[in-house]
Amino acid sequence: MVKKLWDENVEKTLSAGIEELVYRSNLLGSDRSVANFGGGNTSMKTTVTDFKGENIEVMWVKGSGSDLATMGRKDFTALKMDDIRPLMDREEMTDEEMVEYLSHCMIDSKHPRSSIETLLHAFLPFTHVDHTHPDSIISICCADNGKEVAEEVFGDRFVWVPYVRPGFTLSKMISEGVRNNPEADLVLMEKHGLVTWGETSKESYNKTIEVIQEADRYILNKQKDKNMFGGQKVEELSQEERKALLGDILPVIRGAVSEDNKMLLTYSDDLDVMEFVNSVDAKSLTQIGAACPDHLVHTKRVPLFIEWNPQKDSKGKLVQLIKSEITNYKDDYKQYFEANQNPGDEMFDPSPRVILIPGIGMINTGKSLKMAEVSGDLYHRAIAVMKGSTTLGDFVSLNESESYNVEYWPLELYKLSLSPAESEFSRKIALVTGGAGGIGSATCERFAAEGAHVVVADINLEGAQRVAESLEGKFGAGRAIAVKMDVTKEEEVARAIRQAVLQYGGLDIIVNNAGLASSSPFEETTVDKWDLNMNVLVKGYFLVAREAFQVMKEQGIGGNMVFVGSKNSVYAGKNAAAYSTAKAAEVHLARTIASDGGSHGIRVNSVLPDAVIQGSAIWDSKWKEERAASYGIEPDELEEHYRKRTILNVNILPSDIAESIAFFASSKSEKTTGCMITVDGGVPAAFTR
Repeated sequence: MVKKLWDENVEKTLSAGIEELVYRSNLLGSDRSVANFGGGNTSMKTTVTDFKGENIEVMWVKGSGSDLATMGRKDFTALKMDDIRPLMDREEMTDEEMVEYLSHCMIDSKHPRSSIETLLHAFLPFTHVDHTHPDSIISICCADNGKEVAEEVFGDRFVWVPYVRPGFTLSKMISEGVRNNPEADLVLMEKHGLVTWGETSKESYNKTIEVIQEADRYILNKQKDKNMFGGQKVEELSQEERKALLGDILPVIRGAVSEDNKMLLTYSDDLDVMEFVNSVDAKSLTQIGAACPDHLVHTKRVPLFIEWNPQKDSKGKLVQLIKSEITNYKDDYKQYFEANQNPGDEMFDPSPRVILIPGIGMINTGKSLKMAEVSGDLYHRAIAVMKGSTTLGDFVSLNESESYNVEYWPLELYKLSLSPAESEFSRKIALVTGGAGGIGSATCERFAAEGAHVVVADINLEGAQRVAESLEGKFGAGRAIAVKMDVTKEEEVARAIRQAVLQYGGLDIIVNNAGLASSSPFEETTVDKWDLNMNVLVKGYFLVAREAFQVMKEQGIGGNMVFVGSKNSVYAGKNAAAYSTAKAAEVHLARTIASDGGSHGIRVNSVLPDAVIQGSAIWDSKWKEERAASYGIEPDELEEHYRKRTILNVNILPSDIAESIAFFASSKSEKTTGCMITVDGGVPAAFTR
């Protein structure tokens, strides 16, 4: 049951007009059972002073491509009502003509393009208008007996409008329906949503919520003691079993859906999802179509339903089904496109956005974590709608042609065009060990700045969390997570890699950067010191690379590994036998993995820094004193000593190493593997040969 959220204390702080419109919009969008992500629109008619100092009547309406939950004043467009009113006398108008005409009605060319449904608001004679897509309302509008149900719920207070794609014709139909029924206080749009209004922003908001609550109460009462979706067919796995299985199948799914463009994955095993996917009627219901136009833009017309029974079928069979059913889904989507395409249409990625598996739950795909989550949230809404519609009657949806004409609608494509351009590491998942340190944190930031989703792995979990929080603050929620990883512990490495897979769906890049260092004359080097260097710098790199290699191989879409070695990988450092030997082993390990990984498209390269003191935990340890002693200088003289020994006369910073790591992980080096770059300012003794 939705709740009224209007706060009169907040209202007192708002200026009358646009601030109240923003507040109302944000409240409506804050409950996704009321307004979908990116869907719905709000408006307000008022008087403003134009650039000539004259008072003119304008309508503020939601701009295209914004979201009610997060939009602000800048996301609204103001249009002159005197320019719009003549359109009410027209009989027809194409989408292209409508968009062109409305562009001339704007009072400020800097405002965003107005909502697709601008005329719906303009043609209604009310000060404030809300258009939303509430679950319970769409349940009625997507029931085969929806109009009869509406009469039971709302009496003669509603206008019922048959399905027409948004635009001029629909706006006229709504306007005429309201004019012909002056007692109406709401409009129900078949297979679409709700329109309500009021003379104040608060009145409009309250009316919207009250109408939804009426529908909520009616449907909840009908659902009492009813066996939903035909009852349970499949017994679900335990949550622990689901997680274990997801860790194995998510890379398989990611590989299968990333043939054209890489995708990130999310999953849900919420109660509503499990009730649905395990039910008798789930498969047949999923293939009827999307619950409303706003859903299918992000979920496609239908999801992929994989018929697998965890009580009867093996994991091996599930893997086979995933691969074959995703292939079949793509073929079906291509046929759907070819059967309905218009001249000039270019087919979207044919992979599913929603994958439903009995016993496991729902997996969603998207170009980013956020968009995968949007797909998942919208299918939660679809489940709620199907639950409501099948309580009232039979669920009905847009037919194939209607669906295509929304999915490939030029006005909808325009909204998608507002998304920012993708960067070098967009759609990529990068895991960096030693991510809390100087080189590690700089590398994490370098990846995130160019679009990557980053897993900050470190033995120091608090430090990793600080880095991840900083990245999310700069680049958005969900762009980074922190995981605890002691690279010398096999189980901990496997668990951390599994966390990355469960969070994002797989791996594209790993940076083996975790490290330590020790210095002592050779004859004083203890077995413990030797073993410590070998464990962290060789065994640790091996364990991380092996776990990541398995994930990358399972995905089948290639991958990148970058090892952070050292100048000492190719130079026999004085009083550093254990460290230098381990670092030499690192780069040779990288070359052997490059040899094994080539046939799988897995590239492995090494970056060899020297004396990166800034932000380094290693250089804050005993290592600094030991290295200074080996050169016969004081610790505070060490940085200058290192600068002077370079032929470029420079100090090396974490950002310098991050830049080289990013190069190796990028498309700029896509034909390079088994290679080393030395980033040391030029130390002749360490020239590779």
